[in-house]
Amino acid sequence: MEKDCGAWINLLSRKVKRRLNATLQGVDITFIQSQVIFYILNHWQEAPVFQRDIEQVFSLSRSTATGILQQLEEKGLLRRESVESDARLKSLVPTGRAAQLDAEVRACLRQTEEVLTRGLSGGQVQLFKETLAAMAQNLDDAEAENAR
Repeated sequence: MEKDCGAWINLLSRKVKRRLNATLQGVDITFIQSQVIFYILNHWQEAPVFQRDIEQVFSLSRSTATGILQQLEEKGLLRRESVESDARLKSLVPTGRAAQLDAEVRACLRQTEEVLTRGLSGGQVQLFKETLAAMAQNLDDAEAENAR
């Protein structure tokens, strides 16, 4: 029986995550942790980044986001700082260690991307990205329709 699109995407996702987690093991961080810290590093100076932002950007439940952020705090990669306007809010701030780790993580991600796209033309990679973006939009549209 031939796999449908969802099955292929799921299979590829699991393989990519497994490879990235193995590659990133040397820097003591998981793939999702690296994505979260990368997001924080790229956005915290423009505007405060809060846990709810992480939940939305990565489509994570509150408990999953809490666990990831706690692990990043324990590893000394981020800290939570009170916001002047509302002491209940805590902005997520990367540490110097996170910035140092960023280059190593980027190298691991580049290496995996090279393996993943080996033998594919630039056009094939671009078409793949466009196709996946369209599929993701289709799912978002369907979710929005169901919410009505």
